Amino acid sequence: MSEEYIRGQVSAKEDEITRIEEDASKRDASAESEIEEEFDPQIEEAQATLNEEEGLRDEAIQKAEEWTQKKKEKIDSAKNASKKLAQLKNEKAKALNAKLKEIETDKKNQIKEVQGEIKQLEKQLTALEKAKAKEAAKE
Repeated sequence: MSEEYIRGQVSAKEDEITRIEEDASKRDASAESEIEEEFDPQIEEAQATLNEEEGLRDEAIQKAEEWTQKKKEKIDSAKNASKKLAQLKNEKAKALNAKLKEIETDKKNQIKEVQGEIKQLEKQLTALEKAKAKEAAKE
């Protein structure tokens, strides 16, 4: 093999390497474009979904905090209302008992007074009967 032949072979091999590199470079660009076409819409859709879900999550967190605060307020309000209700029921029972006791006392006093009057009338009746009996005995 001659020197020139070998140099031609080397040059051909170098040209082949250049062609391989150019071909690989084209395929790189083509592969990047293909992969972008395949994945970019999916990535954009996933990003949009992520943004939407994060927004909904943040809104849910905010509403949960609001409802937690509202829950605390309503627990306190219900507790106060329950105390007020119990107090009013207790006061009602006491007022009713006091009124019933007052009525009972008044009733007893009135009955006692009427019973006293009955005794007076019975005494008068007895006295009249005795007087009639004496008069009948005289006759």
